[in-house]
Amino acid sequence: MGILITFEGIEGCGKTTQLRLLGDYLRKKGYTVHETREPGGTFIGDQIRKILLNPENKGMDAIAELLLYEACRAQLIKELRVMSDELEVKGKDKKIILCDRFTDSTLVYQGYGRGIKFEIIDELNRIASRGIKPAITILLDLDVKTGLKRARERNINSRQSAVGSRQSAESRFEEEALEFHRKVREGYLEIASKEPERIKVIDAAMAVEEIHSEIVKVVNWKFGAPTKVGRGN
Repeated sequence: MGILITFEGIEGCGKTTQLRLLGDYLRKKGYTVHETREPGGTFIGDQIRKILLNPENKGMDAIAELLLYEACRAQLIKELRVMSDELEVKGKDKKIILCDRFTDSTLVYQGYGRGIKFEIIDELNRIASRGIKPAITILLDLDVKTGLKRARERNINSRQSAVGSRQSAESRFEEEALEFHRKVREGYLEIASKEPERIKVIDAAMAVEEIHSEIVKVVNWKFGAPTKVGRGN
């Protein structure tokens, strides 16, 4: 399917910005890069995303939420595999896939945050992802209050053109209680401590370019010299 690098972290940690910066860096090195996200990343997945992140859906059952995430992931993996097969037929190298959230998000948000049993989530993650795991996970760690402040400011900016609107169409998780987000952050740090070879924690309070520089170091450390990132792995 290609080499999978995932970006994780609480709301407002800067994942999307850093994913795009790494994508630009790798393309300049000559690599084929595909950027995607969860929930979403496909036509079907984007329809599910609208349900999951719409603040009007506050009454969603935790199990229903979990199953929607897994359905979205199953579709994404299917389409990524098709894309990879097409590249192989054409004799091209497999892509480096950069994904904004993946199975770790489900474990911390629905497990640590919602309280669903970890063994249920682990099994559903395995089924939906077809057992695929990231080669590297970049965890952008940030104080919860700072992250939520950033996320809410982003939402305000994104809806400025929507006359009369007082909520972002994707703000359901930002509306959760502070304690929920604290549990999510604690969950991320706990799983990072269990998988230090895969999950690399980076201080998201630094400047954007400093964070990018640290991420590049991680990628180069994992795959060797920059000219060999993603080759033969």
